[in-house]
Amino acid sequence: MSVISTARRPRATATDYKPLQKGQQTKAAIVDAALGLATQIGLEGLSIGALAEVMQMSKSGVFAHFGSREELQISVIREYHTRFEDEVFYPAMNAERGLPRLRMLFANWMKRTSVEIDSGCIYISGAVEFDDRPGPVRDALASSVNTWLTAMRRAVEIAIEEGHLAADTDASQMAFEIHAQILALHYEARFLRSPDSVRRALRAFDGIVERYSQTPATRGSRKPPAPARKQPG
Repeated sequence: MSVISTARRPRATATDYKPLQKGQQTKAAIVDAALGLATQIGLEGLSIGALAEVMQMSKSGVFAHFGSREELQISVIREYHTRFEDEVFYPAMNAERGLPRLRMLFANWMKRTSVEIDSGCIYISGAVEFDDRPGPVRDALASSVNTWLTAMRRAVEIAIEEGHLAADTDASQMAFEIHAQILALHYEARFLRSPDSVRRALRAFDGIVERYSQTPATRGSRKPPAPARKQPG
């Protein structure tokens, strides 16, 4: 399982690229097809038979690359995690440390979530399928999600260190609230088909940042809204 860190991936050189052996190419193609299926029917819906049909291979041919349905599911989770890193995390490392990087992480995450409205998110659908089913598949999925959420919390901590957020900010709480916005966006956009869900998610994120950017003194200085005047009647 790859681990998200604040270090950037080293730039690949021409000598870093080595042609995959035929067996590796076939396995990579199977994982890619399995990921496509899993986003539509869920990890639990994956089967050696269904994948063999999609790949136009024999069941024994697919089985030879994985050995079990469980190993296939874990390979799909790892591939999804790798793509998530490449689309969400690593591009944000080009942003300035602190709040600009945190904003880009959220923007990239929201962009990916918006794209997955039609295909589905392995992290979210997998959590529903395996939340009460202990075992290697659940462990692999939870590890991937925890790795990403740890990176998000670290981005909040860096924003605090840079002075972009108040010194007393609870990084874990703020990361929790940001995660909640993504879950709400997925639910509103995918299930309820709310047309303004993306706009509301952005507005909610801005509200979180504004609140955690205030010092304790500033937070308490806001005057409560004036009570509405009664209309003469």
